[in-house]
Amino acid sequence: MTSTHELELPPALHEHAREWLATPAQDRTVAPARLASTVLLVRESGSGVEVFMQRRVSSMKFAPSMWVFPGGGVDARDESPGVPWAGPSPAEWASLLGIPEPTAQAIVSAAVREVFEECGVLLAGTSSDDVVLDVTGDDWQADRAAVLERRLPFASLLERRGLVLRSDLLALQDHWITPEMQPRRYDTWFFSARLPERQVADDRTTEVDTAVWRRPSDVIAEEASGRARMFAPTLVQLHRLAGWADLTPATINRDGLRAVMPEPVEDGDRVLIRAELND
Repeated sequence: MTSTHELELPPALHEHAREWLATPAQDRTVAPARLASTVLLVRESGSGVEVFMQRRVSSMKFAPSMWVFPGGGVDARDESPGVPWAGPSPAEWASLLGIPEPTAQAIVSAAVREVFEECGVLLAGTSSDDVVLDVTGDDWQADRAAVLERRLPFASLLERRGLVLRSDLLALQDHWITPEMQPRRYDTWFFSARLPERQVADDRTTEVDTAVWRRPSDVIAEEASGRARMFAPTLVQLHRLAGWADLTPATINRDGLRAVMPEPVEDGDRVLIRAELND
């Protein structure tokens, strides 16, 4: 099911949105949306459910100083048919996501690869029954850098270390597409994953200046007060996380999802984005 919501558009985008709305539809230039995967990495603490978040450095061309979850674009590395695999098959993921099997495999592979690259957490094990316990050693960090720099395909890393990608450690949460008015657009699938036992999420990436575990309600409050900046999809996921009493929902796929693509609307002096959210 879906429901209509109106969300505030950042003031910096108001003028651009008004120009877009004033342009006849046939004259608008719509950029293609690049496939992407994002992971809500969660854990339980004494204060309840926490999610791992990163603040992008201010010098980034895309989303500077914005709070995000680990993730990134799908690329050719994720399309390898030889990825060692355990858990739901690419065909099962394709059925759930409603997309072709090769694309589904690439999206799931990208989710696992990006989490490893961006925060050093590896959702893999020697079989479908275990998970790597510690990937903080120098040899692991060297492999992580090689994957990030595209010197080592992620599939080759898994093969060399005798590991399989644990697709069962991911659960589908949402699907968003960047509004057509934006010059840089993503077709993003959101997954959740519990932090594996004894693994550590870190800040060893040049793309962020802060990486911390946060209570969703605290981040929501900071966004409302203007102390934290984030895109609407991130805020919507945080509101859902804030309603979790424990990590059980993090292991359950949300099926029947529709792609959420917000559209700008004018409301007097304000500019909003209207979206049909997945309930």
